[in-house]
Amino acid sequence: MNVCNPAEVRALLERYQLAPKKGFGQNFLINPGVPQRIAECSRGLAPMDRPAGVLEIGPGVGALTQYLSEYYDKVTAIEIDRGLIPLLGEVFADHDNITVVNADFMEIDLSAFIEEHFGDILVEGGTVSICANLPYYITTPVLMRILENWSPEKPVPLAGITVMVQLEVARRICAGAEDGDYGALSAAVGLKAEAVKMFDVSAGNFYPVPKVASSVCGIVPHGGIRQIYNRVPENDGAAAKFAQAVSDTIGMAFGQRRKTLVNGLSGRYAKDVTTAALEKMGLRTDIRGEKLSPAEFCKLTAILQGIE
Repeated sequence: MNVCNPAEVRALLERYQLAPKKGFGQNFLINPGVPQRIAECSRGLAPMDRPAGVLEIGPGVGALTQYLSEYYDKVTAIEIDRGLIPLLGEVFADHDNITVVNADFMEIDLSAFIEEHFGDILVEGGTVSICANLPYYITTPVLMRILENWSPEKPVPLAGITVMVQLEVARRICAGAEDGDYGALSAAVGLKAEAVKMFDVSAGNFYPVPKVASSVCGIVPHGGIRQIYNRVPENDGAAAKFAQAVSDTIGMAFGQRRKTLVNGLSGRYAKDVTTAALEKMGLRTDIRGEKLSPAEFCKLTAILQGIE
């Protein structure tokens, strides 16, 4: 069964009395070269000499899933649309390394889910990756949920995260400080991972055809906040509180992009306190959040909190 063939996909959906649902952002890949390349890029983020599993979020009709099964020892796909579960059961009836679970990714305990479905691979010293084709409305919540569940102190053992998202969102995910696309999402991702834009995907590669182009990003978790800032409290509990404070600072800084940091943070810190902190860092007192790197947000927060 060719789930990248538009005619076969339409026939398959009709047989199960289904249609692409806008509410779930369902746009199915119909160019086999794209999901194959995504699967190859995903596997490239993981050590090639160790067993590897992958958690796929939102398999749709299985275009990417089929290629992931060729590159990974084990694939677990989590699908929120219960109507697609029997369809996927038919498509992958002969694939013994694919498991499909009907659940909402945003409601699962990610650590427990990975342990349940990939425990055997982890016991063998293997790794787990996450791969997804994410609709615009859910991109940020999904990425933040993944990264918030990962830290050196409470590890979800992720080799890498490969996501296909709307092109403009990909630019924001991968942007560095002072880039025009840099924002809260860029800084939040940078606190815990390194992100790179891998390749773009035009709208014509999907059924139904979306109104925007997409891009594939590779995100590799690093050593966490301690890797980018060396003055993090040694106590894990205090470190977690500090990390949350940094996230809050980023959120306030980008809450109203046109505001200076002094004004943007004024809801929590007195303007003279923020001004003094910026001067201590050697920064302009009228600077805006898009000029600060994740490491600089860490230092600013530390000064504001009296840690440095």
